[in-house]
Amino acid sequence: MASPFDIPLKRIDGSETTLADYAGKVLLIVNVASKCGLTPQYDGLEALYAKYKDSGLVVIGFPANDFAGQEPGSNKEIAEFCRATYGVDFPMFAKISVKGDDRHPLYDWLAGDEDISWNFEKFLIGRDGAVAARFSPKTVPEDPEVVGAIKAALADA
Repeated sequence: MASPFDIPLKRIDGSETTLADYAGKVLLIVNVASKCGLTPQYDGLEALYAKYKDSGLVVIGFPANDFAGQEPGSNKEIAEFCRATYGVDFPMFAKISVKGDDRHPLYDWLAGDEDISWNFEKFLIGRDGAVAARFSPKTVPEDPEVVGAIKAALADA
């Protein structure tokens, strides 16, 4: 598939969509989990979104229960947890699989033949719709490497 903007997705409320609404924006796509040691990264992701959304950044969360059962909740429970605990305002999508035989086509596109190593792996998509950078789960959102890559991608008009 040539573009991530054509892949069918569901928002966390269950409504059908694609990423086409975000074409021309810079996307930070993250597989998230509510019961992971890295879950506090929600704070950093929300801070990035708040700081750069007016410049064209969209942080997008995809809950996944692929690693040690760390996202067991329903989409409704996940949405409530994210809002109540971390004040998440960035777009959240329905729970998907990011590895294995049932890996979602978006993650096939993002990762290609490579595996997703854990929760909170981050993919930066440039305005052109191509993967501009990939960051490991342990790389926090406020890391200078992440912020620098976001700033560079936002500067590409």
